[in-house]
Amino acid sequence: MANTSSTPVASTPIGTPLDSQTTFGKTVINDGVVAKVAGIAARETAGVHALGGGAARALGAIRGVMGNTDLSQGISVEVGETQVAVDVAIVAEYPVPLQVVAADVRAAVIAAVETIIGMEVTEVNVTVNDVYIASEDNGSDDQAEARVQ
Repeated sequence: MANTSSTPVASTPIGTPLDSQTTFGKTVINDGVVAKVAGIAARETAGVHALGGGAARALGAIRGVMGNTDLSQGISVEVGETQVAVDVAIVAEYPVPLQVVAADVRAAVIAAVETIIGMEVTEVNVTVNDVYIASEDNGSDDQAEARVQ
C-alpha cells in the first residue's frame, strides 16, 4: 500500500523566494549576493573583457590596485519574491561578434542565478559599453618612441 501522507520534504526547489521559511529555519539571500553571482558568471564569459561603464571601470581599477575587487561591478538586479531581472554592462573584446557575446553572457547569468540562487530569471539585459582592442594597451608607446628617434 502506498504512503499518501503529505510530510514536508527538506529539499529546496528552484524558484523559492529569497526570504524562505521551511520547517528547519529561514533562508535570506541579499540582493548583493544575487548581483555578485551574476557578475561572476558574466565576467567568466568568453569575449568579455570587463564589466561596467567608464566611471565604474576606473573605480574598479583603483580597487584592483588596492587588492579589492567588486565582483558586482556593472551589474544591476531587481529581485522579487521568486524572480530576478538583471542588467549587465560589459566591455567586449575585439573582434568577437557582439551579439554572440551578449547571448553567451545572458545564458551564463541565467544558468548561474537559477542554479546557485534558485530563482527564476525573467530577463537579462546586456549593454555593450565599449570594445577592447588589445593593441591599444600593447605597443602604442613603442610606436610613438620609434617615430621620434
